[in-house]
Amino acid sequence: MLNRAGCGWLQLRTRVSTLAGLLAFCCISASGFQAHPAQKSRPPDALRQLSGSIEELVKRVSPSVVQVLVTGLGATEEGGNSEAALVVGRQRSLGSGVIVDPQGYILTNAHVLRGAQRVQVVLPPRMDTVASLTTLTSRGRTVDARIVGISTEIDLALIKIAAYGLSALPLGKYSDLRQGEVVLAFGSPGGLQNSVTLGIVSAIARQPDPDSPMVYIQTDAPINPGNSGGPLVNMDGEVVGINTFILTQSGGNEGLGFAIPSGVVAVAYPQLRKYGHLHRGEIGLHVQTITPDMAAGLGLPTEQGVIVSDVIPGGPAEEAGLKIQDVLLSLDDKPVGSLPIFGLYMLMLREGDRVKIDVLRGAQKMEVEIRVAQRPHNVDLLASLVDPEKNLVGKLGILGIEIDSKISQLLPGLRESSGVIVAARVAGFGGQENSLAVGDVIHALNGMTVIGVDFLRSKLEEIKPDSPVVLQIERDGILTYITFRMD
Repeated sequence: MLNRAGCGWLQLRTRVSTLAGLLAFCCISASGFQAHPAQKSRPPDALRQLSGSIEELVKRVSPSVVQVLVTGLGATEEGGNSEAALVVGRQRSLGSGVIVDPQGYILTNAHVLRGAQRVQVVLPPRMDTVASLTTLTSRGRTVDARIVGISTEIDLALIKIAAYGLSALPLGKYSDLRQGEVVLAFGSPGGLQNSVTLGIVSAIARQPDPDSPMVYIQTDAPINPGNSGGPLVNMDGEVVGINTFILTQSGGNEGLGFAIPSGVVAVAYPQLRKYGHLHRGEIGLHVQTITPDMAAGLGLPTEQGVIVSDVIPGGPAEEAGLKIQDVLLSLDDKPVGSLPIFGLYMLMLREGDRVKIDVLRGAQKMEVEIRVAQRPHNVDLLASLVDPEKNLVGKLGILGIEIDSKISQLLPGLRESSGVIVAARVAGFGGQENSLAVGDVIHALNGMTVIGVDFLRSKLEEIKPDSPVVLQIERDGILTYITFRMD
């Protein structure tokens, strides 16, 4: 069973702990009693040194780990077990995130933000001193966040808060990660903010789904619902992965946790920040997994690996001389033994990179060098249609384009044939803390169908300051509401 570590709607409540107060009182009172004479100090042994090192690491990393609160509409069940009625109501979910830029940029999982109408971040309390009983009552400051970019294909999202000078964590080098390496998982499992668990890297490249190009870091560091989006950190305090899901039969941790590798994150983060979505590198070929029957039928020299099934005319692979039926052996001297491994390498390539590919053509081994191109994204094609003055919707801080027959062809599969698509966000205007992202389609405003940019602008102008604004938007084929108050 696959369980997204941050999925499942949770009811958030604030509890006052009598036990915490009693413990704090006992600790304070105990200081007034005379202790037994201090024993002669012993030199620290290996376990004490390890404990002290982990304590210092946690103290250094914790200020960069946040709790992500998402408000939205979701399905819930009411009634008895035999006659449950499915209804939709306002619910809240939670996950975790990690600050990767002091200017307020935070990485989390895309599934944490699913159905989001409002996104908030709970910043960790100050840790000027070693964590003690006094931190039990300190929850941290809650601030609004806006969605900057989302990639559902790799389950990564970027949000931003209006805060500066934050403590940020660096990304670790994925190629340096080793099986058996000690790691820490940070997050808010079950809503328990600022939690940390210890484990090792069980595998550096695991493919739970053989049909998916995604490869994950597997760890036995305990991960539970609420940990999604939190960092997996090495002993140098670097983010080596973003915790994303677990395999479980019970619904809780069973030692099978998975994180998005830092190598994928390093490629995706600047793209999410700049474009709001992922720009994929491509080399202009399609590949398939070699099967024994395929090898026998085509007379291939191997019964396993990856074979070129198509070469795109005019693409980089054709220019480099690759041909259909070539067997891929390695990319940049890294063996390519399966389709997921090939997909992972492609995810980590950027436009302009040059990749060396070793192939087997019949019995002859060849080496080619291919230039990596950028896979076009339909939303990017809208940039040429944008007029900064004509398309500005200042109240929302966006550049919007009216949906017409031409736009519909660029964006097939839209749920509604009318509306305004967010082509870009604009700094310096209102609406900077709403959750609109590039690619969102605004279909309605406070229940009124949005028929174009002029209509949207005029109706926004009629809304008085501090009045509620409800936008019905379409994001990734799903209709949802975004609610905020007019500046």
